[in-house]
Amino acid sequence: MIDTWDIPSAIALYNIDRWGGGYFTINAAGNVQVMPTQAYGQAIDLMDIVNEARDRGMAFPLVVRFQDLLRHRVETINRAFQSAISEANYQNVYKGVFPIKVNQLREVVEEIMDAGRPFNFGLEAGSKPELIAALAIHRDPDGLIICNGYKDPTFIKNALLGRKLGKQVIMVVEKLEEVRQILQVSREMSATPLIGLRVRLQSKGSGKWKTSGGENAKFGLSTADLIAASNYLKSEGMAEALVLVHFHVGSQVTDIGVIKRAVREAARFYAKLLKMGHPMQFIDVGGGLGVDYDGSRTASDSSMNYTLHEYARDVVYNIIDVCDSEKVPHPTIVSEGGRAIVAHHSVLVVEAFGAIEKAGAELSLENRDTDPKLFHEMVETQKGLTKQNRMEVLHDAQQIKEQCQSMFELGLLDLESKAKIETIYWQIAHSVVELCRGMRYVPEEVKELETALGDQYLCNFSVFQSLLDHWALGQLFPIMPIHHLDQPPDRNGTLVDITCDSDGKVSEFIDLQDVKET
Repeated sequence: MIDTWDIPSAIALYNIDRWGGGYFTINAAGNVQVMPTQAYGQAIDLMDIVNEARDRGMAFPLVVRFQDLLRHRVETINRAFQSAISEANYQNVYKGVFPIKVNQLREVVEEIMDAGRPFNFGLEAGSKPELIAALAIHRDPDGLIICNGYKDPTFIKNALLGRKLGKQVIMVVEKLEEVRQILQVSREMSATPLIGLRVRLQSKGSGKWKTSGGENAKFGLSTADLIAASNYLKSEGMAEALVLVHFHVGSQVTDIGVIKRAVREAARFYAKLLKMGHPMQFIDVGGGLGVDYDGSRTASDSSMNYTLHEYARDVVYNIIDVCDSEKVPHPTIVSEGGRAIVAHHSVLVVEAFGAIEKAGAELSLENRDTDPKLFHEMVETQKGLTKQNRMEVLHDAQQIKEQCQSMFELGLLDLESKAKIETIYWQIAHSVVELCRGMRYVPEEVKELETALGDQYLCNFSVFQSLLDHWALGQLFPIMPIHHLDQPPDRNGTLVDITCDSDGKVSEFIDLQDVKET
């Protein structure tokens, strides 16, 4: 049991001040509190929102979105780059874009575009529906629309219609044959295209999506392809159409070293293409700006070993270093960090309506003469438990439990006796875990025992619908109670959903050192 407990204890246990990024904390009432503009604006008690939703008859699970937080993220990212540009005396600007695929809700995209208007913030589209949406929502003639992904003639026509409307629509070539298609459709429409080339860097990413980069990446042009694309554009009298170099080393890049190497390599491509006669204007550093889901500030898959300001400075300074050494102008910097914009703004609230406990149902453990020998041995083992002999008692109890199972399988033990023996075993196990709590070194088998003792909390949601990335990719998210945090926790547990699928569970949780199983 926890001897002393207060709000700072809860904040430390759930690590909320680290993964919360200044947007989440615990208030004096013991409830999770959201601060959409960090310390500078109104604080919102999450339980007030939940109670109001209940009063309106809304059903769980709830997804609560904080639009002001979206606005704050857009402003924060843009100001980080502005600060780095000013500090380094960079001779150009930053123009970010939001990838629509990250969150396709209209209210989300519109809020981001409204917040980004002072910064000429644009959009990224990777499919025809996304491009149509981008053309409809995009209002700023100085903002960009970056077109990635596969491009058939219809996609190219839509992009060129955007050009005719006065928008800066840049089609990023993923495969060499797209250059020919773009020029062919451009002539048919009498439109002037803006073209970017996605380069396949030697630099590989880090984290779960590291295979997006490197020479074996799915998308991007090799060095030979770049030369071929350049020569083809020149032969067709369209050398001036090539204006952008793009790379992408993966989503959620965890290691800043990867970003530094990739930026330097891409900047070198930019400089060489400029010297080959193309009016290069942009370096698009792609996505990858991470989110510190576990608060560890490390290069683990669920974290990042850098800050936003460090990221911006490293992008700016590495481009300066390469461009100055090549004696070429500094390009406009473009990034596609969608995850870093939207990750904090939505909260999934589920209701736990039941629990499956290891101890099971209440059972009379009265010691009777008719009980089997194994039951009496387990009772005596429990009586002899002390702090000094806790591991010996645990091992004895485990042996008795194994003998119990063997006798039951042979038909030599009745069901009631088996249930009583197992109940006492779990009582002993719980006592051993409590006796080991606070020790400098906790044996591995006790840690495993603590996990096994965890309850399963039934929650009215579907993991496959609401936490798809956790099930499919093993992505970890911060998960915690949203109220009663002024009271010390006394149970460990996992979450299970209401589907009939055994995979419908959450049994991995964030931790500073490792992944926790309860």
